[in-house]
Order: sequence, then structure tokens, then C-alpha cells
Amino acid sequence: MSLCDRTLFAGVDIGGTTTQVVVCAEDLTVLDRAEVATPAADGGRAMIGAALAALAPLLERTPGRLAGCGVGAAGVVDSATGRILVASDSFAGWAGFAVTDAVEEALGVPAFLDNDVNAFLYGEVSGGAVRGESDVLGMTLGTGVGGALWTGGALFAGPHGAAGEIGHIPGFGDLLCSCGGRGHLETLASGRSIGARYADRTGRRLTAREVAQAAGRGDQDALAVYRAAGAGIARAIVMTAGVVDITTVVVGGGVSHAWPLLNPLILASLAADPPVSGHPVRLVRAALGADAVPVGAAARVRQELATGVEV
Repeated sequence: MSLCDRTLFAGVDIGGTTTQVVVCAEDLTVLDRAEVATPAADGGRAMIGAALAALAPLLERTPGRLAGCGVGAAGVVDSATGRILVASDSFAGWAGFAVTDAVEEALGVPAFLDNDVNAFLYGEVSGGAVRGESDVLGMTLGTGVGGALWTGGALFAGPHGAAGEIGHIPGFGDLLCSCGGRGHLETLASGRSIGARYADRTGRRLTAREVAQAAGRGDQDALAVYRAAGAGIARAIVMTAGVVDITTVVVGGGVSHAWPLLNPLILASLAADPPVSGHPVRLVRAALGADAVPVGAAARVRQELATGVEV
């Protein structure tokens, strides 16, 4: 088969700050990639336009036939209709936007939409740190805390698209969360919250990365903040394992860059309070980095076109 005859899949990750696009081969190897700023204040049409403009030169210089395009997007999405249901205040004109209709109209191929954390997990299961595993909790620790579930070898989004969203379940204290609720895991373990918790203790405002660096130098306040984050993450893992009996957790997002600090703290809490099954949960850091969401979006397309059944 010539290169011109090979099947290609496109993947898009629309974030609040940047948009990542990739073109993948049939085995999900990334053949080319690009990154552009997300025009989040300019509405859905502008955001999709920026993504497609970044994708166009990749397709021009990559021989093959585009079979479909997957999109991972922040917020609550309706995968069945391809629309954004709920978006944060960072996005103007995004809630209600028909993403897949716009992409299909522009590219002339099938398009599919997923929540970005679901796409992240799809990517890591398809070709990352948990490739081929059947029961996985995916967690992203970034500006917020996102979660997604992979059970019985398939993504489980739930009837309202909210399955696995452990970042916004209460029971982790009484602090006000960015979503308006109280006591959510996000108030302890997101990058924004790690900086805020350190400021609560010291009066000094640092980024999560700077707090991790301070902890590495022996700063006891920084260590306490990360211990609380690790304990919260472990508790979320135990809660999830008690409900759906996951075997593995894969963690991504900016906060995971402090993995040498965070990993032993989570494991220590899991050892002190293990899952009810008595079986340990394997904990791994995500392997695909910034490619996880767009590769996962492309993997969703590959799965849909191979089976014709929505996942």
C-alpha cells in the first residue's frame, strides 16, 4: 500500500489557553502535530476555526486519506449530539455549540466529541501508560481536577456524561471549590488549589510547581500541602475502587510533573487505607503528555468507525 492510500485520523484538544492538533496513522502513531492559541473569548466558531486552520497544513504535508476527526474539549459535553453542554467562564459562546457539525462540514469526514478527560483516558489506554488495561480510573491534575472511568475494556461516561468525575465529589473538607460546591477534591489537589493552600499557610503565593520545589528543599508548609493533596487523591482512589473495583489509576496534568514527590505520598496513604477488595491499585503517571487528549480523540474515531457503535 502506498502512503497516499493509508488511513489517517485527526485528533484535536481544545483547551482554555492552547489547542493541540495531531494527525495519526492507523496504529495511532503521531505523524505530525501543531499547537495554537485558543481564541476562547471569540466564540465556538472561532475556536473550531483555529483548530482547523492548524490542522490544514498537517493534512497537506501528510500523505494519506483522512477517515475522521475527534475532538476533546473542556466542560460537559453531549457526545451523542456533538455539542458542548456546559463550559466555564473562560469560554465565550462555547456552551451549546455544535462542534461535530462544524468539523464535519469543514472536513467532509465523520467527527466525534468527547470531554477532554475522557479523551485523555482513551489515549492512555489506547497507546499510553495503561495500554490494553480493562479497568482504569484516569485523573488529570491541572487547573482543576478531572476524572474518567474505563471499565470492562470500554469508556464509561454514564447517562449524563459525568461518570468518573471524582474531582467534584464532596467529602474532602469544607473549602469552596471553583464550581461553587464545597469540600471537593479539587480544593486540595489542583494546581490552582495547591498554590492557594500554600498561601493560606504562609501568606506567600506560589505556583504548584514552585510549591513542589519548595517541598524538595524541605519547606514543611509545602510538604504539608502536598501531603494533603496526596491523601485526598488516595481517598478518591479508594472511593472509586470501592464502587467500581478499578485495578489501575493513571494520573496526568501539570501537577503530575511533581511525580517523584506526589507518588510516594499517594502510595503511603493507600497503604494506610487500602481498597475494600484487599487488592492493591496500581498507580502510574500518564505517558503521552500533551498528546494524550488529541491521540485519545483520534482513538475514539478509530473505534467508532471500526465498530459503528458509540463508546
